[in-house]
Amino acid sequence: MNQCERCQGRGVLTVGEKPCPNCNGKGTTESISLGEASDKDMKSLIESGSAKCSVCQGSGKIPITEICPDCHGLGREYLCVVCKTKLDSKKELCERCAKKPLVHILDPACDIRDISVGEIYQGKVSGLANFGAFVDLSDSVRGLAHNKYLKSRPEAGDAIMVTVRNILPNGNIELEPAELKEYNTVEVEKDLPLSKASDLHSQVGKTVMIKGEVIQVKQTGGPTIFTLADDSGLVFCAAFERAGVRAYADIDSDMMVRVIGEVSLRNNQVQVEIKSMKRLWGGDASVVKDQIEKAIDLRAEPAQTEFLVKSEILDRLRPAMKAVAKEIRRAVLKSRPIVVRHHADADGISAAVAIEMAILPLIAEVSGPDAEYHNYRRAPSKAPFYELEDVTKDLTFALEDQSRHGQKMPLIVLMDNGSTEEDVPAMRQAQVYGLEMLVVDHHHPHKIVDQFLVAHVNPAHAGGDFGLTTGMLATEIARMIHPEVENKIRHFPAVSAVGDRSEAPEADLYIRLVEDRFPRDDLKKIALALDYEAFWQRFNDGRGLINDILCLGRLDRHQKIVELLCEQANAAIDEQLRASMGNVKSTKLPNGIIMNVLDVENFAHKFTFPPPGKTSGEVHDRLCQKYDGKPVVTIGYGPDFAVLRSRGVRMNIPQMVKELMEEIPNGGVSGGGHLVVGSIKFVGGMRKEVLAKLAEKIAACSVDEVPLKAPALGAEAI
Repeated sequence: MNQCERCQGRGVLTVGEKPCPNCNGKGTTESISLGEASDKDMKSLIESGSAKCSVCQGSGKIPITEICPDCHGLGREYLCVVCKTKLDSKKELCERCAKKPLVHILDPACDIRDISVGEIYQGKVSGLANFGAFVDLSDSVRGLAHNKYLKSRPEAGDAIMVTVRNILPNGNIELEPAELKEYNTVEVEKDLPLSKASDLHSQVGKTVMIKGEVIQVKQTGGPTIFTLADDSGLVFCAAFERAGVRAYADIDSDMMVRVIGEVSLRNNQVQVEIKSMKRLWGGDASVVKDQIEKAIDLRAEPAQTEFLVKSEILDRLRPAMKAVAKEIRRAVLKSRPIVVRHHADADGISAAVAIEMAILPLIAEVSGPDAEYHNYRRAPSKAPFYELEDVTKDLTFALEDQSRHGQKMPLIVLMDNGSTEEDVPAMRQAQVYGLEMLVVDHHHPHKIVDQFLVAHVNPAHAGGDFGLTTGMLATEIARMIHPEVENKIRHFPAVSAVGDRSEAPEADLYIRLVEDRFPRDDLKKIALALDYEAFWQRFNDGRGLINDILCLGRLDRHQKIVELLCEQANAAIDEQLRASMGNVKSTKLPNGIIMNVLDVENFAHKFTFPPPGKTSGEVHDRLCQKYDGKPVVTIGYGPDFAVLRSRGVRMNIPQMVKELMEEIPNGGVSGGGHLVVGSIKFVGGMRKEVLAKLAEKIAACSVDEVPLKAPALGAEAI
């Protein structure tokens, strides 16, 4: 029963005050009862000849009260158990419902302590004997209706209403059939105190009641496993109908339920063997939901960490980074699957693995040691944006897991992609199926994507640029999610910095932060090894190999695999450049830019490392050394694409792509990337027109006035 809101459970309302009759409004009295007087009262009486009035407590006034009209002085709201009408007395039934007999239907979890002599119950005939019929009132309550009370012989399985005549000392229950034409029914629930999931480890062997949200329903070859979350944590609940048959088929994910069952240990993990499960509705469900959301919201709050380096851009991005960290922690706490999608280069991989290292321990802590295989997946993307191919795979896996295992739709975390207009088609598909998405990226952002995102971190939103890499941002977010991961991933920002050729001030700070363990040359080798391995892994995450390359396991194996992969990568690059460099065509534009073009379709090896983007980058590096101190643009083109690299040229590739789309409407132009590094796609038949117009736009670009320094050779990918 709900406490009366108007009188706060007191049953009366204060409507005024009147003088205290005990002290005539003075607040003190000249005599007290010695048996009831305190030391303070006695001291006051001796010193001043009077003591505080015990009736008004020294105020001189007492309240004038009247019975609360809302609860009629009861202090609580009493409802008819049948029609839920508000009652004005502590009764079970209203006058109308009391005119009909009341039949009680026991919850399956009820036992003999929940029945009363003289009450009528609904049961089922479970067996017949020469002397009478056995009737089940619940799963654990069985009584006997003797032949002397049976007017006719029932059949096994018949529904029957019976009156409890007596409960014998040995627990036997005597029943008498009740023949009723009209009656009311009421469900009797097991009366147990509410337990919390986090306390169940100390209640093994006991019957408990918990209320919470169904997070997942998994059908095994035996029982059905329900993952239940309350405001303290998660617990697995098992119900058995028949082998491989779904128990409680009407209960599904996202429902609020009340579960009664016995606590047991299975594989050293707490599990509740369900005796009864019932869906909660209305206010009961809302209360449970609100409690869970408030608790999770509090527990999901990210740690208050200081950034590893000083950066005004990072300081301005802190609120957005905390929002991403909180959403990821919420997903973990609610046992919601997480898919980390990342660009398959050194920056994207280091960013994704940083998040992975932070959340895997939390997933195991919250949902069990095997949960990472069901609740987490990392998937690389070949393009630096969320492709339709990527979202198709994510949706296929998600819908299959939802159908087979009752999992919720996953949270998609896009790393080193997700900020550009090219991401929109995939995001629109994801939105149809209710996929929520987070983005941590440093590509030049387009405002259109924000309508599809829960949170978005991009340095351009805080006055920065692509020099602040995704690996830097993700490492700081990972520390907010799980601070204990810092020592493992402290060098990741430096790896991403050299991998993406960052010239931002933060890059140098992150590199110096770890130079005692990872000198710059070692960082370049790690980045190149990541790019090389990512090419051969294609669409696999390659967790074991990637972890070794990033030095997350044995140091000796890390050193050996990095040296080997770099040796193989450099040999492949040298072989590619021997074929390509002699076929580069260079032109000096009127604005002083040295523009170099290479047909990578005809003058580079295909289907091997390095791919066209990497090949164009390596060619660009050598041309920058050749034309040291001059602005350089390199275009590697194929039948329907062009890859751009530049140094000392103030380009805006996303803007150039937009202009090309308008100026050559039948060119099928798309693409993007960073401001000065990116790629363009078009239809093959319009290649000549698109490249000619692109060259015009490059010729119109301004150049940096400061002396230019040729970049060191190393890994690069868009």
